[in-house]
Amino acid sequence: MNSQEILNQLPYSEPFLFVDEIISISAEGINGEYTFKGDAYFYAGHFKNNPVTPGVILTECMAQIGLVCFGIFLINEEQIERVNFALSNTEIDFYIPVFPEEKVKVISEKIYFRFNKLKCKVKMLNAKDEIVAKGTISGMIINNNQQ
Repeated sequence: MNSQEILNQLPYSEPFLFVDEIISISAEGINGEYTFKGDAYFYAGHFKNNPVTPGVILTECMAQIGLVCFGIFLINEEQIERVNFALSNTEIDFYIPVFPEEKVKVISEKIYFRFNKLKCKVKMLNAKDEIVAKGTISGMIINNNQQ
């Protein structure tokens, strides 16, 4: 499965899509990028006259790249046609802010993938390769064919 096929299967769309590109992917991990657009809806109120990307949005970006894109790649081998993901746990530490128009890279490494649960060690870097945030994230893969 190539990067574009993975992106086409994402269950998100604008304005809640936080994946621009998958840089690399393997059975052990994924690297991807996203640029936070200056006109994104959340900057208007977070914070007035000093826009900063909310931590929950940074976490969502890490989840979309590091968990959902990665999970789509991993389950493709099982021939599951369509799946949904349910985030089950995050433990993320934040170190420096991300501002409008900043590009970030998400690096995710598999801790385990079993019984339809994926847990990963994730980190987000800015364009200077400074750590923006890091931690663990996990979620359940829900097979829509069984519903």
